[in-house]
Amino acid sequence: MAGKKVEKESLTMEALQSKLSDLKKEQLNQRFQHKAGQMPKTHVIRQTRREIARVKTKINAAK
Repeated sequence: MAGKKVEKESLTMEALQSKLSDLKKEQLNQRFQHKAGQMPKTHVIRQTRREIARVKTKINAAK
C-alpha cells in the first residue's frame, strides 16, 4: 500500500486528469459487463469506484 501512495503523490495534475478519465471509462465498461452477467469478480467495481475517489481527492488537494 505504501508504494501506491508514493506513486499517486508524484503524479502531475495532467497525469491525474488522464488517470481519472481512464478510470471512468473502465468503470463504464465494468457496469456494462456486470449488467450483461459477464463479470465474475464484482468486487472490482467497488475498487474502481474507490480509486476514482482517491484520484479526485488528490486533484482537489492540489488546487
